[in-house]
Amino acid sequence: MSAQDAKALAASRDRLVAWLRDAALPVWAVAGFDPQTGCFAEKLDLATATDTGAVSRPRVPPRQIYAFLVGRDLGWSGPAGEIACKGLIGFLRDFEASDGTIRLRTASGGDGEGSFDLYDQSFALLAYAHLAAALPELRGEMEQRAGWLAAELCERYAHAEAGFEEDVPRRLPLRANPHMHLFEAARAWEAVSDNPAWEEMADEIAELALSRFISPVTGALREFFDGDWQPMPGAEGRVVEPGHQFEWAWLLTGWARARGRTDALAAARALYVIGRDHGICPQRQVAFFSLTNDLQPLETHARLWSQTEWLKAALIQAEEAASAPERAACLADALRAIAALERFLAVETDGLWFDRILPDGEIVAEPAPASSLYHIVGAIAELDRVVRALGKANG
Repeated sequence: MSAQDAKALAASRDRLVAWLRDAALPVWAVAGFDPQTGCFAEKLDLATATDTGAVSRPRVPPRQIYAFLVGRDLGWSGPAGEIACKGLIGFLRDFEASDGTIRLRTASGGDGEGSFDLYDQSFALLAYAHLAAALPELRGEMEQRAGWLAAELCERYAHAEAGFEEDVPRRLPLRANPHMHLFEAARAWEAVSDNPAWEEMADEIAELALSRFISPVTGALREFFDGDWQPMPGAEGRVVEPGHQFEWAWLLTGWARARGRTDALAAARALYVIGRDHGICPQRQVAFFSLTNDLQPLETHARLWSQTEWLKAALIQAEEAASAPERAACLADALRAIAALERFLAVETDGLWFDRILPDGEIVAEPAPASSLYHIVGAIAELDRVVRALGKANG
């Protein structure tokens, strides 16, 4: 990597950290959070930065808790701990069922009446891990809650082969995406707990990804499966998402490092290459939404979150690169991903973002979804980590 590129990467880190610290987190802490109720806004209006009143999904509070706690680590001096604690209370009040699972309430309310989504369980576990790490006074409670939830998943929702069902009774298709986030949550718990159950969960999901989710023919990770972990028949079974190639590449690389698994490193590298070579629009220079299983463009609109995962994957692949030219290429990719991400952040109301760019390049002016903050913060944290590591390596 040239000195000029290294300087550009560090400057990008500084710019994005400042944007997060001085614009995004302050806006979402005030306009996007009600300290009286502990509720987070689902969306903020782009022009006024006010809550649109959209119904909050169960995934949003834990993602916001994560974002504020990691934002504090990146230098935000606002009340991250207070927001996280009050947000946790509101989240449990509104979405925790009597069995410890997270459910979207029905209009009539009541424990367990709402729908179950495996995806929502993963983010609850992720938030509990970050609360346990960041707030020592909550560690015991978070370990207990996470243990209850994981036990319920394993006892009631475990798939006969590996992984988890979408619901009981069975609902198809089975999805890779909730497993990816359960994998992320289990890895987060590994960092704060000596309970071997978290390593076991992470290992099971990683092996499922390597053996079932990833095609042995193309090396691409597929999204939707039948009850035997075979790709769903028809169009669903042929979907490949570039953003998820990147996200799995990042997660699998971290796991492979911890376990000494060169096969997983190779699979992660292949996922990254597929996302980069087939999932980036050459005209718009953004990661678009989906491919077919033969790696042809399918849905070519672009979402903000895919750019953040492109950045994270490029950065970690640079660290794994076998040669200086390969490392330089990955870091150049990271700069491309930063440029793509910043297109979505170029909103008149600083601290908000666009979510979609259409195939013709038009940016859609619609309310900023709170759920994107999790992706943005995660990417900035990874960029900060890698820039710091490069600085140490270069003396």
